[in-house]
Amino acid sequence: MKREIRFSEKLLIVGFSIILLFMIVQDWIPLGSLNDVHAIAEVRSFNELLIVTTIGVVQILLLMGLVITFMGKWYPIWIKLWLIIHQVFIFAGVLLDWWIPYFSGLGAEQKAERYNQMFGDTHSFLPIMNGIVPNTLHTIFHTILLICIILTVYNALTNSRNDNKAFFENVN
Repeated sequence: MKREIRFSEKLLIVGFSIILLFMIVQDWIPLGSLNDVHAIAEVRSFNELLIVTTIGVVQILLLMGLVITFMGKWYPIWIKLWLIIHQVFIFAGVLLDWWIPYFSGLGAEQKAERYNQMFGDTHSFLPIMNGIVPNTLHTIFHTILLICIILTVYNALTNSRNDNKAFFENVN
């Protein structure tokens, strides 16, 4: 059966690819004012950076692998759920670590010194609130992650042209 890969699936892979690139380079490769690898290395040990990078990379590769395996085909319900739930948990971490402290001040006091040390010299376009500010690189990452979640939900809730035909062929 020929795959009919939807544009939304292609966009999802592009989004995951950008996130994968972010995961690989954010703490290791200097990107001018977008990151400060020396400041991050002062706060986190080499082993901690390696573990955090590996966990992030493996998660995104897993999600990409699932999408690539099923793109243009019928997604089993457990794959749909896995793709949505996994990304939502990552995004929940983003909200807890960055946006809730930024907007509400909850937990900002504990994060402010460390965040300012690691990200204080990086570019940001948002104003400082509650002693912290999400830098531009993380804001882009968080936005792309949210777009990937929306695309995943869209893909899970909509059917490609072959979904119904494939379902009924498997039932009969």
